[in-house]
Amino acid sequence: MTRFLSFLWILSITSPWGWTAEHSTDRPNILLILADDVGREVLECYGGTSYATPELDRLSEAGMRFTQAYAMAVCHPTRLSLLTGQYPFHLSDPHWGTFPKSSEQKTIAHVLKDAGYATAIAGKWQLTLLKDDLEHPHRLGFDTYCLFGWHEGPKYYQPRIWQNGKLREDVQNRFGPDVYCDFLIDFMKRNKDRPFFAYYSMALCHAVTNDLPKPPPLGPDGRYPSFAEMVAAMDVRVGRLIRTLEQLQLSESTLVLFVADNGTTHHIIETAVDDQLIYRPVVSKLGKTEIPGGKGQPTDWGTRVPMIASWPGKIVPGQVSDALVDVSDFLPTLASLADARLPRDWALDGHSFAPVLLGDSQTAQTSPSLRKWVFAQRNSNAFVKDRRWKLYGDGRFYDTLDDPWEKHSLPLEGLTPPAATSQQTLEQAIESLGLPKKYRHASDAEENAS
Repeated sequence: MTRFLSFLWILSITSPWGWTAEHSTDRPNILLILADDVGREVLECYGGTSYATPELDRLSEAGMRFTQAYAMAVCHPTRLSLLTGQYPFHLSDPHWGTFPKSSEQKTIAHVLKDAGYATAIAGKWQLTLLKDDLEHPHRLGFDTYCLFGWHEGPKYYQPRIWQNGKLREDVQNRFGPDVYCDFLIDFMKRNKDRPFFAYYSMALCHAVTNDLPKPPPLGPDGRYPSFAEMVAAMDVRVGRLIRTLEQLQLSESTLVLFVADNGTTHHIIETAVDDQLIYRPVVSKLGKTEIPGGKGQPTDWGTRVPMIASWPGKIVPGQVSDALVDVSDFLPTLASLADARLPRDWALDGHSFAPVLLGDSQTAQTSPSLRKWVFAQRNSNAFVKDRRWKLYGDGRFYDTLDDPWEKHSLPLEGLTPPAATSQQTLEQAIESLGLPKKYRHASDAEENAS
């Protein structure tokens, strides 16, 4: 029944011929930047006071900043949902480092490629061991790729990088993020006269790899970068990509989307001594409030992420939106903006936020595709949430405005009328999703996988 309802939703936002019909506008190039382990408290434009992020602040001023964007609490399920427009449990909860075979042709890259876009990805893959399946990114719709070997080697210093099926042997003395950034810059230059989809799945600001037999190589100064240095490096590379668009005179024809895959990491690896990794907690400030890294937690600090959209001439600059967005929404949104065909048998969980981007306030408020709640899952925890109230599959109910750390679940008896209304709406949302039984019983032991 749930999948049938999803099917009906697809029909409701597509034309009789299967083309998305939410707006009519020129098709943009798309630069999608997915930061790794960066909570909203990190960015200055969100009120962060620990780090300088001038390039991202400039991007925010030029476009729209979202305050209610959500991802999964860790990276692999976020990437699954972003690429497919579906929640991981609707994909049978693929194991870490895997991707469902049945969905390989049902990705945003395939949708855009079939619509005439050149497609590229650089940085982090994590959907397979590349050394065992070097065609995997191609099968998922990317014409070209430059990706580090997750669980195979380092990503920052002396990086192990695969490019279109071949191991690069010219990058041993380079900083990995520069390689990924240069690859996408070259891709945009080569495709400046046709629509392109450039997906920068950043390594930054994830800690160095901790899953190798020996610690990865130290940096030139004998240590790994601090979290503050990673934030600065992330910001600089975002700026490089934006300036490339300006130099190519592609700014007004390119939608830039910046989002993060989960909250801030709870620790950074600062060095290695006698093959032992040395960890340091990450605590950032939002205004004057200290915020420990929330990655891996189903709270807002683990799942509510920064999101910025810029498209000069189309998105009115300087806007702040409280529209609800979750990571499954990128596929239908980008398909809509690209006038791309969505097969009628795709049962998507995502909703297009294109009306919000295009700034038609009346359309944005009445569009049937806009969300009333978002969803995220983490191990045995799963929740639905509106802007204030959050309901877990096991019945725990929180006021995240008054209790952002979720210390006190509210008793369902005696709720205020607004709270009771939201609780009932969210309960109906859980039922409509067909949430499996395992998500109806939360686990106290949460694994913080990377």
